[in-house]
Order: sequence, then structure tokens, then C-alpha cells
Amino acid sequence: MTTQPSDSGRPARRRLSRAFALGLGLITAAAMTTGTAATADAAGAGTPDFGANVTIFDPSMPVSQIKATLDAAHAAQVDNEMGTTRHAYLFKPGTYGTKENPLQFKVGYYTEIAGLGASPTDVVINGKVEVYNRCLENGGTGNCLALVNFWRTLSNLSLNVVAAGQDGCRSSANFWAVSQAVSMRRLNVSGGNLSLMDYCTAGPQYASGGFIADSKLPSVTNGSQQQWLTRNSEVAGWSNGVWNQVFSGVVGAPSDAAFPNPPYTTLETTPVSREKPYLFADAQGRYNVRVPAAQKNTRGVTWANGMTPGRTLPISDFYVAKPSDSVRDINQQLARGKHLLLTPGVYDIARSIEVKRPDTVVLGLGHATLTAVGGSTPLEVADVPGVVIAGVTVDAGLEKSPVLLRVGKKHGGHDDHGRDDDHGRRPGAADNPTTLSDVYFRVGGPHVGKTDTALEVNSDNVLIDHTWVWRGDHGVEGFTDTQRWNTNTGRYGAVINGDHVTATGLFVEHFQRYNTVWNGDDGTTILYQNELPYDPPTQADWMNGAVEGFAGYKVGDRVRTHNLYGGGVYVFNQNNPAIHTENGFEVPQTPGVKLHHIMTVNLSAGTIDHVVNGVGGPADTTRIGSPVYIAEYPAP
Repeated sequence: MTTQPSDSGRPARRRLSRAFALGLGLITAAAMTTGTAATADAAGAGTPDFGANVTIFDPSMPVSQIKATLDAAHAAQVDNEMGTTRHAYLFKPGTYGTKENPLQFKVGYYTEIAGLGASPTDVVINGKVEVYNRCLENGGTGNCLALVNFWRTLSNLSLNVVAAGQDGCRSSANFWAVSQAVSMRRLNVSGGNLSLMDYCTAGPQYASGGFIADSKLPSVTNGSQQQWLTRNSEVAGWSNGVWNQVFSGVVGAPSDAAFPNPPYTTLETTPVSREKPYLFADAQGRYNVRVPAAQKNTRGVTWANGMTPGRTLPISDFYVAKPSDSVRDINQQLARGKHLLLTPGVYDIARSIEVKRPDTVVLGLGHATLTAVGGSTPLEVADVPGVVIAGVTVDAGLEKSPVLLRVGKKHGGHDDHGRDDDHGRRPGAADNPTTLSDVYFRVGGPHVGKTDTALEVNSDNVLIDHTWVWRGDHGVEGFTDTQRWNTNTGRYGAVINGDHVTATGLFVEHFQRYNTVWNGDDGTTILYQNELPYDPPTQADWMNGAVEGFAGYKVGDRVRTHNLYGGGVYVFNQNNPAIHTENGFEVPQTPGVKLHHIMTVNLSAGTIDHVVNGVGGPADTTRIGSPVYIAEYPAP
């Protein structure tokens, strides 16, 4: 089923903010828990105290009890887009549900679903784990779409799709209709199809991007997904695609020989990868965190021939933090050599959490969120190799922060044209890169947010494995679009100053100058997705000196080597449709800087005059939803 984009697609995000203004309720009651968690003993046995917002299921529990808990969680979270509730639901090794009595449930905002096995095959769910379109109007019956289905996680389990009891349309697939800040990792899906769009709720509607890694999948219906990255996986088949679909190191990936029809970009191997750390319980019931090793030029899943290569850390090596813990206590534990596990919740961060030791792991459960207080930088990572930050969301606060997450010491800087004033670099380990996995950023949305830069990477040899860096285009702050431009402020989304930095799944949206500035040499991006800001009030507010607007992706003028595979910049100047942006991409004109399969597209307002460096026709309102593609730049 192919759904082409139209002017009824992406702008629906604006209707969401109006729905909130009309009083769409936010449910903030704590999610249900099943059982209690006991404190681990000195030997690491027993269940650690993960707090009230982590629920652990055992296969001996009745399916009806598990389903009731998960159904209640979904009811509480399905519309709680800007709320503060966070929760993780974890499944101990074993089998849940049967063909006759399947475990079927849906996943809402800020919810993590994960198996606790050492391998994805250790936890088996016979049933369905789904996300449907969200209906935003007329009491939950109208304006049904997946464009705002953000912030949820599914990982480390086997799903045998069982549709017993569902109607004809619902029984046709396991539906995972999502957009940004949603990851599927370490999954083994069989028994039925997987659909990344919901064609049952009010017919086919749009969805806006996601991420799959280290997974073995059946036939996948991509459908109306506007962009998607599938990395280091196996697929039995893949159908459809809108705008920007990328496959890297995927067995069974479709060919990209006919690009842009269909709009596939396929890399045989992934140049640098490291899978996200995961919590698991061993045969004795002891809890551990597996930290996968970094790999180069890989293809397929990591667990096909046994445990994912890497190291195992006992939970006793972690400081298990709660939102009530002070940053001082957290930093003292990190200084003692502890790793950090952030249990679900919102942490107010008035001074930086400082990660100074090499190979430190910071793992968040249930979309643990760090919110800047008093203009702080919530998370600072030193110039050391092997640090892993995973499963953490970082929010801007009411006072302006210089940066929300900084990797490596600040040196030099960038001016408005993205030049790095000090091209000196910091040391790093090519075979042990500092890694950011499922790390998300927000500026505005649930509250006023202010920052200069969201993500700044100064160290060399850093891997960014799936991030959404978002200056909110809607929220519950109570502003008009014009007010938001001057109130929720963020100049730069991602600024990359280090050399040899790789990004697999870089989603950056709505910042007020360059969304991404890449100053380091030998950088690689595999799938880039960007929407320019919706809300510049006038063209004068959207000028880069004498140039109209800021490109969505800027490679610094001094860079000599860079590769981008599969990139899209979208325009929807809601506040002022007359606004122009000269280029979607800006790069130095040198043979070592290469862009493969890039595009711009108009979502119904504004104009991008060229795709890259004056090349490519305009994405204007004469071709709404119809991308302007360039297969290779510079042209061969």
C-alpha cells in the first residue's frame, strides 16, 4: 500500500497545539506497578530497587493481570505527550501469552518495553505490541495520525505475532505507527507482518520517521513513513517508502539502484556501530548490564551466533539513581568509578552531571529526562574514550543554557557561518568511540525552553546512534507561533567539532539558525532528517547576513572530507509562507565532501530555493509534498 504525501500530512502537528489549547487533558497519574522491587544484596542477587516506575513481569503471572497493567498504562499515557510520567515495563526470561490467549497491548508516551534476557530469544511474547494513530479532535475520533507518536521504546525480545480476537484489518499486521524519538532494537519478530503505519484507524495516515537496529524482522510495510533508518538487521521484505528511507548493513535490504523511485538508500555495511547497552537477568536471577563493543563494517544482527560481543557489568557496579537524588551525590558516585543507571522520571539538573572516566556507562530507563535548571548544561562528558550515554532525554529549562549536552572540552567556537575558530582536536579511540544511543533533546514543548546549542561534540571518534534534537514546533506553553520564536529559543541543534564522528540516525528540527553544523573532518552521517523552523515571523528574522535563511545541514567551510547518505530538509513556514531559504544543504565545494541521495520538500508553506549550493530546483508551493532530489553531489 503506497501513500503519497500531500498537504494534509506534516502540518497536522500544528493542529495538535490547538487541541491542547482547547483543553486536551494531560493524564499525570503514576502508572500501575506489578509487585515490588527488593534491594539487591552485596553479591548482586535479587532485584535492585529500580523505584516505583519500573514494573517487572514474571512469566508465572496470569496474562490477564499483565494485560490489565499494560492497558491501564496505555490509557494513562496515550495522550500524555507533554506530561512528566515515565515508566519502564520489563519482562523476565520466559514466554508470555499463547496462540489461544495472546498478550496484546499498546504502548504510549514515555514508555519502555524491554525483555530481560541475555538474548532477544530469551523473552517470547505471543501476541502483539502496537502503536496506533492518535486521534486529536472530536473527542478522540477525528484527525487520526501518527505524526506526533514520539518517545517510546521496544527492545530485546521475540514477538510472535498473534492476532486472535482482532478484526480483519487489525489482524493483518503488528502496527508500530510512530514518528521521532522511537526506537526498536534487538527484536526477533515472526508469525506475521510488521507495519510502520496504521492503515486501520481512519485509513492510511502519515507517520514521520523512526529507527530499527539489531533486529530480525518479517515482511515490513513502510507505507506512509516519511523517513526511516534500518541498521544492522535482517528483513524478509520491505514495501513502500516516502521521501527518505535508509538501510545500513541490512540483510535483505531493497536495492537503491532506481533512486529516487523508490527513495531507498542502501549501504552494504555500517562503517561504525555499537549497539545500545541493555539490562538483563542471568540464570541465577542476578541483574547485569551488557555493554556491546564497537564494531566496524558490519552487517546483520549481533546475536545470531550467541551473546552480543561486549562486556557484562554487574548491577552492583552502577549507582541506581532516582529523580530525587542530588547531582552532587550522582557526581560523587561517578567519581568513585560507578556507572550510572537513571530510573524513570524527570531530574532537575542545576549543575552538570560530569562523566570524566573512560568507559563509563550512563543508561536511562523509561525515557529518564534531565531538565536544565538555572541555565545549566545538564550533561558533560570529558575527552575520554568509550563513554556510553543511552536512553536519556535532555530538556532545556526556563533560563538559557549554553549547551544541553557537551562531549569533550569546549575549544574555539563557531560563528554564524559554522566556521570553527580552532581546528585543533581532542584525542579519542577509534576502536572505542564515545557513543550516544537513543539520546533525545527538547527545547520547549512541555514548558518554556532556552538554549544556545542542544548537542555539542568536541571530541574525536564519537558515534551518535539515533538522536532527535527538537526545538518544539508545538507544546503546552500557551504561546502563539509568533511568541514561540522569541520565547522558546535555540540557535543550533547539533554542532560537531570533532574529527571522525559518525551519526547513524540524526534527526534535528526547527532550530533558529543552522540545525546542524559539522566542522570536524572525516565525518559520516547515515540518514539525516530536518524540518526548518515553522515560526520565523519575517524574512528579516530568517537571514544569514545577506543570505536568505540558514541551511538545514551545514558542513563547515574548512572541512575536506565528509559523507552524507540519505538526507532530507523540509520546509513549512507556517508563520509567514512568503519566507525563503536559499539552500537546504550547504557544503564546501571540494572533492572529499560528498552527499548521496539528498532531497528537499515543501510541506505547504515557504520555499527552499535550491537543494545544495545553488543546485536543484525550488521546493515551493507548486510542488507540495513532491521532493526535489539530487542523487549525488558533486555530480560524478
